[in-house]
Amino acid sequence: MRLATLDDGTPDGRLVVVSPEGDRFAPAPVDTLQQAMESWAFAAPALAGISEFPEALDAALLRAPLPRAWQWLDGSAFACHGELMDKALGVVPVKTGKPLMYQGTSDTFYGPAEDVRFLTEENGIDFEGEFGVIVDAVPMGTSAQDCMKHIRLIVQINDWSLRKLAGPEMKTGFGWVQAKPPCSMAPFAVTPEELGDQWRDGRVCMDLLVDWNGERFGAANGEPMGHGFHELVAHACATRDLVAGTVIGSGTVSNANYREIGSSCIAERRGIELVDFGAPRTEFMRFGDTVRMQGTLADGRAPFGVIEQKVVQA
Repeated sequence: MRLATLDDGTPDGRLVVVSPEGDRFAPAPVDTLQQAMESWAFAAPALAGISEFPEALDAALLRAPLPRAWQWLDGSAFACHGELMDKALGVVPVKTGKPLMYQGTSDTFYGPAEDVRFLTEENGIDFEGEFGVIVDAVPMGTSAQDCMKHIRLIVQINDWSLRKLAGPEMKTGFGWVQAKPPCSMAPFAVTPEELGDQWRDGRVCMDLLVDWNGERFGAANGEPMGHGFHELVAHACATRDLVAGTVIGSGTVSNANYREIGSSCIAERRGIELVDFGAPRTEFMRFGDTVRMQGTLADGRAPFGVIEQKVVQA
């Protein structure tokens, strides 16, 4: 099942069920995705039971599946990315066996084709290709094994970052605020069953193709997560309940053979250059630059659709 949200002039949009081909839709029996998440046991069968899609889908009306959420928690579950970022930012990591996670901006998720506004190029504008999950209500202290059943939908995310602000904010010990503007979501949120055997052990085992200004920048696969999504959810709910509609990200998708397959963010490329050449060579994004992201299954299908956005001056 694939779900999308159409722009109807309201803050949360109108929820629709999308055809397998991605070109038609049917109205959902609930108004918004947030409402569906809050009543998933009742809403999911009604949504899944829709088999006729009478209306043509206008891509121009597609918003983020969840245009705003009660909570956005982002992990950093790919070890090779974390190691490169520590070098690039000059941060000495704290050794811990727990997943890394921060709480970010959730009151806005950009739509898949929406221009993304920044005040200046000087803060180091960067994209970050990720996968994410949306959960129903998760009780405090739920085990990782039991958290698997609370993962209801999977999404594709571009976690925008301002890199020149990130290092100083991290070093304060208080975490990110200015360095992490709102994220973007690909147009379709999908149930785990849509990914078939490429959803394994709480991991999205598919390539994330990233193009910057029309040129392939990376094609990392989501399988090598050090912690699966069920473990990230368990970490998040260790001391608090998670409300339905909480979004949890994987962190930048990264593989150990990054020199061959590329990267899902510019900062990682700069980290590689720092290791290889002693200094970064790749500049960050400029106004007018575009980024395109598409998670791709082994058969070539793109279940989440495509994020394709331009960076513009606010």
